[in-house]
Amino acid sequence: MPSPCISVCRVSADTGLCEGCFRTLGEISAWARSGPEVQRELWRTIGQRMAAVRA
Repeated sequence: MPSPCISVCRVSADTGLCEGCFRTLGEISAWARSGPEVQRELWRTIGQRMAAVRA
């Protein structure tokens, strides 16, 4: 499963999410240890976060 990273992560103090990949620090650090199902679920969560930002 490809990582959602698009660059060097920068976490927003306001949202607690990376400005590029929309993950929390905990999600970023757990990515490599997570199995494919957990990673797929996080991709779905990222999609929801991105949609919320656009709304």
